[in-house]
Amino acid sequence: MSADALTPLAGQVAVVTGAAGDMGRAIAVALAGAGARLVLTDRQPAAVAEPARRAVEQAGGRPARYLRADVADRPAVDALFAGVLAAEGRLDLVISNAGIVESAPFLQVTQAQWQAHLDSNLTGCFNVGQAAARLMVERGTRGKIIFTGSWVQEVPWPEISAYCASKGGLKMLARCMARELARYGIRVNIVAPGIVNAGLAGRQLREEPQYAARVRHVIPLGGPGTPEQIAQAMLYLAAPTGDYITGSTLLVDGGCSLFQFSEEEPA
Repeated sequence: MSADALTPLAGQVAVVTGAAGDMGRAIAVALAGAGARLVLTDRQPAAVAEPARRAVEQAGGRPARYLRADVADRPAVDALFAGVLAAEGRLDLVISNAGIVESAPFLQVTQAQWQAHLDSNLTGCFNVGQAAARLMVERGTRGKIIFTGSWVQEVPWPEISAYCASKGGLKMLARCMARELARYGIRVNIVAPGIVNAGLAGRQLREEPQYAARVRHVIPLGGPGTPEQIAQAMLYLAAPTGDYITGSTLLVDGGCSLFQFSEEEPA
């Protein structure tokens, strides 16, 4: 196997948001292993993100930067990308992965909860996507922007209506971006995980019994996914294998969206 096949992202600069979390860390490690130079960002202090940064350095054998930013804060996002350009001199790939989820029955969702989901999961992706795309267009870079969506962008799941709505909006945002940015050679796609035993869903599995009970009956492939499985899907789109894909969702859900019934229920 050629070196190019082993390191398909060699020479590229990639930014991963939400990098301090389980999913972001796994994605960044996979990209680093494929040869990319990584800039990690999260709203967490640098000390919280340090394990992820070290893991990325170990995977890629090269330094990885951490720049703190909250994706819901547009001036902070603009400063982030200015910092990436100043430090690295280029931008080829952005994984907009930062997000939140908080469970509540629809009738109990507060205005603050609703707004927080939109700010992080939708407006945050708009901020990151637009700032990155502007930089790519200005520099003539035929880059890639990949969002972390969710299987619930199309399938309603009980007690996370704000999250479902924010991810549904993200799907249309990505498609609109893909349509308008194709003329510049910029590809925009979504990786939509199902239920992953890490990060946001992992916390729900540990802390919310009603969520865990539902999960037992809805995954045809038998159990939650892993961050590494999601990271491999991201890598597929980020590498040359994804060069002719834009405006699409790569669903990595173990069959959640197939509506499996429990054994006690009639087929």
